[in-house]
Amino acid sequence: MGNYKLSSSLEGHEDDVRVVSFPHPKFVLSASRDATVRVWNLLSSPPPTFDGNISSHGHAFINSLTYIPPTTEFPEGLIVSGGKDTIIEVRQPTRAPEDNAEALLLGHSNNVCALDVDPSGKLIVSGGWDGQARVWGVGKWECDGLLEGHEGSVWAVLAWSQEIIITGCADRLIRLFHPSGRLIRTIRGSTDVVRALCRLPPNHPSGAQFASAGNDGLVRLWTLEGRQVGQLVGHENFIYSLASLSTGEIVSSSEDRTVRIWKNDQCIQTITHPAISVWSVAVCAENGDIVSGSSDRIARVFSRDPARQAEEAVLKQFGESVQSSAIPQQQVGDINKEQLPGPEFLQQKSGTKEGQVIMIKEYNGAVTAHQWSTAANSWINVGTVVDAVGSSGRKREHQGKEYDYVFDVDIEDGKPPLKLPYNLSQNPYEAATKFIQDNELPISYLEQVAAFITSNTQGATIGASQQEEIVPDAWGTENRYRPGEGNPPTASTPPKRPNALPQKAYLSIKQANLKTIQKKIEDLNKELVANNEKDISLNPADISTLKALVAVLEKPLPSGSKPPASITHGIELLTRVVTLWPPVQRLPGLDLLRLLAAATPVVATYRNSAREDILEILESSGTFEDKEKSNNIMLAVRMLVNLFETEEGRRFAAEKFDKIHELAKSSASLTTNRNLQIALTTLLLNYSVQLTQKTASPNNSEDRAIELLDTLTATVGTASDSEAIFRALVAAGTLLSLGEDVRLAAREVYGLAAAVTRAEGKLNEPRIKSVGAEIRESLGK
Repeated sequence: MGNYKLSSSLEGHEDDVRVVSFPHPKFVLSASRDATVRVWNLLSSPPPTFDGNISSHGHAFINSLTYIPPTTEFPEGLIVSGGKDTIIEVRQPTRAPEDNAEALLLGHSNNVCALDVDPSGKLIVSGGWDGQARVWGVGKWECDGLLEGHEGSVWAVLAWSQEIIITGCADRLIRLFHPSGRLIRTIRGSTDVVRALCRLPPNHPSGAQFASAGNDGLVRLWTLEGRQVGQLVGHENFIYSLASLSTGEIVSSSEDRTVRIWKNDQCIQTITHPAISVWSVAVCAENGDIVSGSSDRIARVFSRDPARQAEEAVLKQFGESVQSSAIPQQQVGDINKEQLPGPEFLQQKSGTKEGQVIMIKEYNGAVTAHQWSTAANSWINVGTVVDAVGSSGRKREHQGKEYDYVFDVDIEDGKPPLKLPYNLSQNPYEAATKFIQDNELPISYLEQVAAFITSNTQGATIGASQQEEIVPDAWGTENRYRPGEGNPPTASTPPKRPNALPQKAYLSIKQANLKTIQKKIEDLNKELVANNEKDISLNPADISTLKALVAVLEKPLPSGSKPPASITHGIELLTRVVTLWPPVQRLPGLDLLRLLAAATPVVATYRNSAREDILEILESSGTFEDKEKSNNIMLAVRMLVNLFETEEGRRFAAEKFDKIHELAKSSASLTTNRNLQIALTTLLLNYSVQLTQKTASPNNSEDRAIELLDTLTATVGTASDSEAIFRALVAAGTLLSLGEDVRLAAREVYGLAAAVTRAEGKLNEPRIKSVGAEIRESLGK
């Protein structure tokens, strides 16, 4: 049997490819930190070429994915994905991203990091940072079982059968459950976080039935009775993902940049990637091909079949990209250059095992890494060892090891700070996870610690010219680790949780990929033209206006500058899109409108030929009435949120308070759309801020505050999303600063204290309890 070689590179994601799936030889699935799930369909072969289409586009990173095989009702099967927004989405592969999903599974309160489907296709199992695993019935789309008892994040789940669910946890334990939630067995033996699980085929030579792996860099083989019957040694860093072939071979991927193939207890092939992390690996059961997902934003297919391997020139290019990649020195440990062998060693000595790595001092003084390939019977150059980009060059010691940084982190008053060591070669999320586990801190601190690391290391990335940016959002819903998008903010130490009340700053929702939105409008316009709907389609001049508008949005206008004419023309064009196009195609137009609302006052002052303002235009188009298109409502509400970014927008919002408040109330009472709930509560929060600012508040602030209190108290009781509930509580608490009349209404009329108690009972989150305590203190005055 030959070695795996590159078959195809699937390029299109704009951020790390966090998870992949290979359900069928004709298509691959991938999900990314860029908030998309993509379906890659096989177009031609040989050599294989794939075309990628976006299946789902959310607003936060996606890092878990599985596939439900075809059924009579869903002949194409179903894609199941989850991530930071805590929602598990079930979607048909060919449905457009703006179409409604088949189901949204709600229940997790933090990042959904693991998904699997049992062999019968009847059960979905999910695991999350909230320390929970959940079992969902396919078709019913309800939670049938809660698997409790984990003392850390549930990083891996394996739906072994309809009777056995296996979980891997940050608390280093493997647990077997009945889907009802009954614990069957706890398996001990892993020495660090368990990150990956995979089923092994029947009659595996070791007698094992499943495998596990994680932060200790070992693959362990287990029976369902909990007996370890094998151990695979070779990876040099965290193992993130496991899969198995029908031959009994195991495939693993790791932070050491490699995918490894194991037969019995030996590594028989190592595939090094030109990336820092290989996050995920999956196997196609029908043909044995492999797909990997990496931090370089590429998914790659590898095959043993020469007919499905790439052309020689492509294979050579891949090899050269590995050789030219930079390896962080911290990833390979301390190196004494003077004691390293020279290039002649490569000709004189053979390796002792597949994947063995040695360092060579080149004649020019550079250090290169070489990996032994048993198939080629030679050493393969896999990159150059580099110093940390952006490092000061002075190492700091912690517990006998040297690091680029050792931060002091204040967690609790009166206690010494905790030490947070960090090397620039590490992924901030991995370093933050280890810090939290080592110090037994709540997993809810993860985002804050990861953001702190990125901010304080000036965004330096090992082996690349790119920098990393944390997109700031004090509420933690939009924060994510985003390579290559600019300079990060600076910070000193992670703050202790500050008082949330009263909120003083307006919030906006401005994250977007402008080029993706532009392309979507252009693609939808082509569909209209093809369907002979030229009366509502955009002409070439309109497309030029669209491009000019996007160009303006890509470079924010200087403060006080006169908006270019292209903005007004662009708004006119977008109002046509969001009123004349079919509702299912209006989403990207609304997306650009909400970005414009934050970028320029022209949206607030715009009037069409009938003298209608932007709110009246959206109302007359039926945007707020079509409850089946909740994402359209969500983006329209986000536009209203973003109006508070400009003085003219705030004035417009104040003038339209009654109408906007009524729209918010009617939408809030009916929606289960998480993003819409958050948008609505953000809108109400911005009104609360406006009412408490003397320079911006209208004369009837107290009357409006009492109206808002009514809506906010009801929202705390009806909203299903924890972020929306938190924002509603902050908005209500902010209004209490207006005076005793408002506090009296909150106490005696609307029962705000009771609403806080119910929220605390429903959501066991420190931030909910913290803001609840502030509200009680304010009500007691």
